[in-house]
Amino acid sequence: MENTERGRIVVGIDGSAQSISALRYAASLADSLGHDLVAFSSWLPRVALEDYTPDWAPEQDARDALEKSIVQAFGDALPKNLEREVLMGPAAPNLIEVSKGAVMVVLGTRGRGGFKGLVMGSVSSSLAAHAKCPVLIHHGEEPAA
Repeated sequence: MENTERGRIVVGIDGSAQSISALRYAASLADSLGHDLVAFSSWLPRVALEDYTPDWAPEQDARDALEKSIVQAFGDALPKNLEREVLMGPAAPNLIEVSKGAVMVVLGTRGRGGFKGLVMGSVSSSLAAHAKCPVLIHHGEEPAA
């Protein structure tokens, strides 16, 4: 029986090698299952006590980093069903909210903030416990051809 309703497979991207590998894997899943692929990132606003840099734009930095990750994952061969979503706020709560409208959330095992030897990062752990859809924690294996 063929799936006639397109859903959204959301991939949390933080620029880490694990998240880029998860994006490639999710693209393969989205293509196979007939769903849209959403590359998702979050950003946090400036904190008042930080050093002031007048030309720093955290939202634009997040969008630029997301684009860089997409290029690293696919080069010029972008998936035709690729969407981008960037929201303000912490990654885990944002992804939990986005999971309400997704058929699946895909994450790497740990991101940029991971400690060496940590099996699963805090965002992955939060999503595995609280997402409103299935969560796939990708361990870095590339999809079969």
